Amino acid sequence: MERALRDLVRQRAGNRCEYCRLHQDHLLFTLQVEHIVAKKHRGTDDEENLALACDRCNLHKGTDLTGIDPETNQIVILFHPRLQNWHEHFFLDDLEITGKTATGRATVQLLNMNAARRVNLRARLRRRGELTVGD
Repeated sequence: MERALRDLVRQRAGNRCEYCRLHQDHLLFTLQVEHIVAKKHRGTDDEENLALACDRCNLHKGTDLTGIDPETNQIVILFHPRLQNWHEHFFLDDLEITGKTATGRATVQLLNMNAARRVNLRARLRRRGELTVGD
């Protein structure tokens, strides 16, 4: 993948994970350009199929396209950062990300967005006045 494309993805995302919304400045590892639809599912390197993700979200998402909504136990499509608005599917409830929709709930669960390490990081960021989820 060309550097210019990676830079475009990073800039478009505001240097934040497009799933959990943590900023690069607050993470130990470099944010990764990930395929929303994995190549094994015929996804492309087109900029509309690329998102910026932290190592944790990228690791948990893997090549998955769907998850199970914990409220309904139905299989639903995961959050797609190019086609959907983060704030329509998620909100920050104190220190935890909560899904507003079936897609949001399944994505929060599958990506393990409220793992103890992530919640602890959000608590530290809040104490420093740096906790935001961006636009």
